[in-house]
Amino acid sequence: MQQALDILKKYWHHDTFREPQDKIIQTVLEGKDTFTLMPTGGGKSVCFQIPSMMKDGICLVISPLVALMKDQVANLAKRDIKAIALTGGISTSELSDLLDNCRFGNYKFLYLSPERLQSDWIIERIKELPINLVAVDEAHCVSQWGHDFRPAYLKISALKKHLPHVPFLALTASATQRVQEDIITQLGLKDPVVFKKSFARENIAYMVFETEDKLRRIQQILTKNPEPSIIYVRNRKSCHDIAHQLQSLGYTATFYHGGLKEKEKEANMQAWLKEKAQVIVATNAFGMGIDKPNVRTVIHIQLPENLENYYQEAGRSGRDGKKSFAVLLVSPSDVDIAKSQFIEVLPDKKFLKEVYLRLNSYLQIAYGEGIDETFPFNFNEFCQRYKLPVIKTYNALQFLDRQGIMTLSQEFTEKIALQFIIPSKEVMRYISLNPADEETILVILRNYSGIFDMETSLNTSLVTKKAKITEQELLNLLQRLQHKGVITYRSSGNDSSITFNEVREDNHTINRISKFLENQNEIKTRQFESVVNYTSNTTRCKSRLILDYFDEKENSDCGICSYCITKNKTIKSPLEIANAILDLLKISSLDSKELEQKLELTAQEIVFSLQLLLEHNKIRINTNNKYTLK
Repeated sequence: MQQALDILKKYWHHDTFREPQDKIIQTVLEGKDTFTLMPTGGGKSVCFQIPSMMKDGICLVISPLVALMKDQVANLAKRDIKAIALTGGISTSELSDLLDNCRFGNYKFLYLSPERLQSDWIIERIKELPINLVAVDEAHCVSQWGHDFRPAYLKISALKKHLPHVPFLALTASATQRVQEDIITQLGLKDPVVFKKSFARENIAYMVFETEDKLRRIQQILTKNPEPSIIYVRNRKSCHDIAHQLQSLGYTATFYHGGLKEKEKEANMQAWLKEKAQVIVATNAFGMGIDKPNVRTVIHIQLPENLENYYQEAGRSGRDGKKSFAVLLVSPSDVDIAKSQFIEVLPDKKFLKEVYLRLNSYLQIAYGEGIDETFPFNFNEFCQRYKLPVIKTYNALQFLDRQGIMTLSQEFTEKIALQFIIPSKEVMRYISLNPADEETILVILRNYSGIFDMETSLNTSLVTKKAKITEQELLNLLQRLQHKGVITYRSSGNDSSITFNEVREDNHTINRISKFLENQNEIKTRQFESVVNYTSNTTRCKSRLILDYFDEKENSDCGICSYCITKNKTIKSPLEIANAILDLLKISSLDSKELEQKLELTAQEIVFSLQLLLEHNKIRINTNNKYTLK
């Protein structure tokens, strides 16, 4: 293994392998099929990159994540290692040229999505390449019991017939026992050597705090733990809002989401990596390929969709082995909100059929036709024409894409982007002179807080609905505002395109795939219930709850999570708390939140003591709504 270690030192600048990287590499070099379950941060990519570099030929890497493919290709390029990714939007002729480059250009890594394997001609071209290893990343996608099932992954097993002497390496960061067994079966791995690293992260304290004032709790956490932190939020607007709120409170904060331009993404990420910003507020678009060892705190301020995603995102803390915190802030309404966002928007068979039929009508595809045809597609207009709920419709189209019925050229983006280029006070002056435009402009300003600072994508459906105007009236207004120098805006026309991979067959198409839809809906519901159980369970160690979910048994509590701390904390009597309150109030007047923070107690723990002190005339509430001594 000395050669492998030399490569690790030369290209990755590490002196030793992490357990069990070296064993996986040795197994791959021996030509054996291998299954690897290595939780996030374990260094999975090295397990296929190094053995491939030790052999002649090229490694075929199959991954469903375009962002991750691009990230890995870029990182390899920085190390002067030749790699190429066949992502979407590449024409057939370009693909052919790129595959020629792979064959004759001394490339070491070829990244492609599983959907590419559905093209017979690409399979034929792959057979011509000197493949030395097939690495299947995010391998849980092959299992219908997994949290991200993609039928295109089922085609990978066909490669075994074409590459009988090439070892296959399946990698995943999160899979239950049932999913692990299904991966091995569906990929057709032959007597695979199985490596499973424990999901236990002994240095991470999993914390669940119930709070009405999440921003205040974030302040407390960031003040107590001033090292690099990530705050995960669910949407782009929250990224801007939370980052700006933290900046106004004196913290160095930046943000990251999929809607930013590449230059801004890179600038914001580097600011955080180089610790010019303590906090990065991000959607789940952030984190892939990021290996910053000293992240001390990862905070989620909304419920995650499933524990698989939560575990991966929380696991970006503490990679240096030092004690770190994975904090989930919850309020009483969070479960209902998350249920409406994750569960109630799942399409059933009836709705899926309606969307499929409407789509064919919208694109004017006759029964028995449409295969291999590509159509420009305006998602917002489609939903408006047929009065379809936006998120549920998007989920239905995404399911049709994952089932291979059709291919969406990209994730849908709003087709209008704008920015106000005059100060806010001048906008108010414009409104006073043009009262007919007031409601629509105010709707835009209320819903897009960063629109003075940067070009912002506009959800026209949201704006027209709230302002009670038509899309054409909105477009007319934007044109007027641009003409008068109030805004700059651009319209991208059709925001996507759709290619049909099968002929239109209505009932036959929907009936064939509906069993997968029902199964996926059931899985997503169970996964959400597991999240609710994780947050609401007050009788078990949080670390053990996570290990249980991944079918890993642990008999002892972690000792550092929010449950363990509460369990081990000495319970103070109301009299002790009352005396502690009086001692603090001798120094200065404080409100209940400040008392909670200084005494490190919950509202429930101090409220009785406060009532006692008020009743016995020991304290009073002053005009600033703070408690003070009488």
